[in-house]
Amino acid sequence: MTTPALLTAGTWNIEPSHSSVGFTVRHLGLSKVRGQFNSFSGALTIAEDKTASAVSATVELSSIDTNNADRDGHLQSTDFFGVENNPQMVFTSTGVTETQLSGDLSINGVTQPVTFDLEFHGVAVDGYETTRAGFSASGEISRSEFGIDFNMPIGLDGMLIGDKISIELEIQAVPA
Repeated sequence: MTTPALLTAGTWNIEPSHSSVGFTVRHLGLSKVRGQFNSFSGALTIAEDKTASAVSATVELSSIDTNNADRDGHLQSTDFFGVENNPQMVFTSTGVTETQLSGDLSINGVTQPVTFDLEFHGVAVDGYETTRAGFSASGEISRSEFGIDFNMPIGLDGMLIGDKISIELEIQAVPA
């Protein structure tokens, strides 16, 4: 019998090939459009007292992928992210509990406090003897609070694109 691996203190790097940064937004009030960012990095600094831990992450906004190249190009434009002047979305934690991750999120040159529901899935050692930790986080932001307010009056709820963006994170981290 083997002893389960533990989430040890130290720096853990987000492992992008086993992680995802996704989002959904309402379109015409009818359906949710899903997307993800394909290029991101980050680190978790795990403290002995887990509530003193910290998270930092950077997302390359030009890596947006909604399964529609024209829409992705529009989202990269100044109507939304303005990636030429604001190429990254940055998160820096300000607090961690067993069930929540709070921090400052910077998008489009604007920083706002956000809180994500947090779930720790445990630690395992894979077939290559690499220790991995798993987390999920989810939350909602208002894109207009980040200065992203492009829209057109149309659709069932009165606007082309919803203001509320649901964010879904699936993170696997490995010791640095």
